[in-house]
Amino acid sequence: MILRRSVIVALGSMPLLPRVVFSETAVKARHVGLLSSGAPFTDTSEIVRGLTAGFAKRGYVVGSSLLFERRAAEAHPDRLPQLVDDLKTKTELIMTNAYAVARVVKERSNVSVVAITGADPVATGLIDSLARPGGTITGVGEIAAELSAKRLEVLKDTFPSLRKIAMLWNADDLGMTGRYKNAEAAARMLGFEIQPLGVREPQDFAAAFAAMVRDPPDAILMVTDALIALNRKRVFEFAAQQRLPAIYEYDFLVRDGGLMSYGPDMSEVYDRAADLANRILRGARPADLPFEQPTRFRLVINKKALETLGLTIPPAMLMRADEVVD
Repeated sequence: MILRRSVIVALGSMPLLPRVVFSETAVKARHVGLLSSGAPFTDTSEIVRGLTAGFAKRGYVVGSSLLFERRAAEAHPDRLPQLVDDLKTKTELIMTNAYAVARVVKERSNVSVVAITGADPVATGLIDSLARPGGTITGVGEIAAELSAKRLEVLKDTFPSLRKIAMLWNADDLGMTGRYKNAEAAARMLGFEIQPLGVREPQDFAAAFAAMVRDPPDAILMVTDALIALNRKRVFEFAAQQRLPAIYEYDFLVRDGGLMSYGPDMSEVYDRAADLANRILRGARPADLPFEQPTRFRLVINKKALETLGLTIPPAMLMRADEVVD
């Protein structure tokens, strides 16, 4: 009994050993490339905010468990190969909102791609089919022919007297040329006369504007890619000076000063793109993930731009709008 008490006393008098803390193994951050063919993606860019929300729904914390590596060509296509070479060594997949980027990634690497594109991915050769892309690219794309027709119908319903429509697009971009052709075919079916105005660089906009001054259209349809988007303010200003109604493809252009847009609900598009990226990060192959299409579309009208142009539209059109920008 005395011995036992001595042992207990001895143990009780020993210094406390440092407490061993067992922690879970730190989760490795996933690296996703965001490659813009136009302006740099910032934290306030619609696509960054949309993808961040989409990834958050799937358990990621952007800036912690998922890191964006951002690069931008700023409407200089010749920069894309170097940017792709840089990203392919640092990221597990690349996400983009441009056909031109997806094409360069496909040509220069085996990195998985989630593309958000208005170009027809099958017609341009990005993928084999919508149901089974068959390579390293999947994503979310538009139904260009149907959407072009719908935009023109909206324009005609808003301004019934329109007869001639100028179409502005990047003629050096295969995807945008395809979109222009879809819009042209839809316009002819609706009885419009077409004024084609392809541009290839910023200097070409002056010539396009001059052509519209010499031979005035009744309205403008702008097909949007990096080159066009970076020069959008010039189009807004020209339309205002000439008092020309114009329809755009995406609602951010209306919030920036354009008159009206009809296009996909981009919050849905970014959410679907984030879901595809999540599936790839978890082991799925892009070849087996169907290239998706939007299911929700929005009509947005800028009331201030309408007043600046001195135009009136049927009250029913304002009621139809999903958003009216003041």
